[in-house]
Amino acid sequence: MEVDDLHDLLIESVRQALSEENGGGDIRISPRMSGGNVVFEDGEGRVVKDLPVATVFKKVTSVREKLRVLEQKINNHSSLDAAEVAELQAYLSRCYGSLTTLNFLFREDEDRFQGTGG
Repeated sequence: MEVDDLHDLLIESVRQALSEENGGGDIRISPRMSGGNVVFEDGEGRVVKDLPVATVFKKVTSVREKLRVLEQKINNHSSLDAAEVAELQAYLSRCYGSLTTLNFLFREDEDRFQGTGG
């Protein structure tokens, strides 16, 4: 690995760690969701899990950051050919598309998930 590549990898790793520590960096939760809860109930209406929306938001943004890092690693991987990169990129796009259901959590439109149609 070249010194410049190692430097870039280190810088990106520090940025990612800081972003995760701060709950996703500049990404902000929708004001209407702030202070809310996510409640999981079983088929009989009993509460199984009750989580603050902020916790769920932090987890969702963390998943997105990890997908972005994976995307960078795929794009920069030296032993993958173009067809393999395209196939893996398609899987990533479908992952983002699956997460569009949670877009209501985000304050800014540009922070929302986009699948293959976006």
